[in-house]
Amino acid sequence: MKIILDAMGGDNSPDANIKGAVNAINKVKAEVVLVGKEDIIRAKIKEFYGKEIEEISDRLKIHNCTEIIEMEDQPTMAIKHKKDSSMVVGFNMLKQEEGDVFISAGNSGALLAGATLLVGRIKGIDRPALAGILPSYKSQLLLMDCGSNTNCKPINLLQFAQMSTIYLKNTFGIEKPAIGLLNIGTEETKGNELVKESYKLLREKSEELGINFVGNVEGRDAFSGEIDAIVSDGFTGNVFLKTTEGLGKFVKRSLKESMMKNILSKIASIPALPAINRFAKTMDYKAYGGALFLGVKKPVVKAHGSSDEILFEYTIIQAEKFVENKAVDKMIEAFTE
Repeated sequence: MKIILDAMGGDNSPDANIKGAVNAINKVKAEVVLVGKEDIIRAKIKEFYGKEIEEISDRLKIHNCTEIIEMEDQPTMAIKHKKDSSMVVGFNMLKQEEGDVFISAGNSGALLAGATLLVGRIKGIDRPALAGILPSYKSQLLLMDCGSNTNCKPINLLQFAQMSTIYLKNTFGIEKPAIGLLNIGTEETKGNELVKESYKLLREKSEELGINFVGNVEGRDAFSGEIDAIVSDGFTGNVFLKTTEGLGKFVKRSLKESMMKNILSKIASIPALPAINRFAKTMDYKAYGGALFLGVKKPVVKAHGSSDEILFEYTIIQAEKFVENKAVDKMIEAFTE
């Protein structure tokens, strides 16, 4: 297996990308290919580790390219004109079967455009979408879409629910995943026109498509452990995602400051440290890696734009599991049927 990593994509590139790949290389069986400017990658590895890349692992490789798609670039134009960018080269390697999965923390719009134009949509799917994983009570929550389609139609949300069902069933072994529609209330009359029309369509088509649709779900109930996935348009989903991540950071920071406030609070916190550490681990979104781009013909993973080396490490480990579980192959099979 070969994992292709965009070494030049993301806010902390290439440092975090390279360090994450080195951290992950002994935790995966796959070969990891760093796609980017070879002279920069080699210089960084020498700086960080005092070694050449070949001395670190024979499963860590470099594929040279000369361009970078920046965050401010217009997505479709960048994909069409920056043909030797790390993102476009990575997509072409994936398409030509020179790798099994592609990871990038770069420009989200360009990733969507590249995955659709270069890799191609699965037949029958109108719009691919990002499937993000978040912690939930004694479980996990799939958020679909978490940022790739800001303007949607009801048919898109119906297909998001369908893809979520197939993904959770085949990859996580959840026989009848509970799928909810993210809304401002549980009543079917609540929400904007998109949500109300999507609710009607989901109610009408769920049984036919094998979707266990449980109705509207408010944000405060999403993490109850009773919901396996929530679907929304990418704009709402991305706001929900980033608010959740921000709240997690706030809780962890506030808890730490309370524990360290004075000598008495420090002493009192010692017996509770194992429980606190378990709690912190469940709140850490980094452990869930990136978001699989469901609906395209090959596995494409979007890492957080602000990914650090830890998140890149987890995303690489997660990407290997995506390939091993044949998540995309099973999606293609299900939509073919």
